[in-house]
Amino acid sequence: MEYEFEARTEEEAIELAARELGLSREQFDVEILESQKGGFLKKGKTRIKIYTTEAKIWAAEEAPAARNRVSAKDGEAKILEFVTGLVERMGYNCKATVLFREEQKLGIRLDSSSAAILIGKKGKNLDSLQLLVNVYAGQLGYGNLRVILDTENYRIRREESIVKMAYETAEQVRRNRVSVLLEAMNPFERRIVHTTLNDIVDIETKSEGEGLYKQVRVTFRGKI
Repeated sequence: MEYEFEARTEEEAIELAARELGLSREQFDVEILESQKGGFLKKGKTRIKIYTTEAKIWAAEEAPAARNRVSAKDGEAKILEFVTGLVERMGYNCKATVLFREEQKLGIRLDSSSAAILIGKKGKNLDSLQLLVNVYAGQLGYGNLRVILDTENYRIRREESIVKMAYETAEQVRRNRVSVLLEAMNPFERRIVHTTLNDIVDIETKSEGEGLYKQVRVTFRGKI
């Protein structure tokens, strides 16, 4: 399910979303659609989109799937087995191990001689695998759990690359006074751009497009 919220800052918008939907912060993903900083006689504005599989009614009543969930130990083992089997059915070797455990999050590392193929262009194959794994986790009764797949430290390397690109683009926009439309990215990657540039007073960012993969436009808002 998707919802949109607007507030003065990103944090205020997230707090509003959690309050209105009756969910904890761990139960939804956030995409920043638009970020405008305040100034003289102008209020700041941040518009976000919330992605969640949870409905407000489950705040008072546990979901049926959760009542029938397998134990945490068995669930983790089944998820690892599912990931390995999924990759092997694609025709590639794979060993899946737990990378980290956090509240409502489970990181899984994929070791494979075909890591580049599993990652795919701009990480799209890895994102698709991750989506399937999260659907499977929900079938086990862990709809609140977010499973994150990584291989060859791709997620960290990609995040560092996006942060660098965001700063370089902001400098280009400030120098040329012309907006720049970045490559299509998933919600997590777009949020990195928005957050990275949020504190630069003469730069604004806004997501454009439809579907999961959208582009971020970086715009100059200072004096010309």
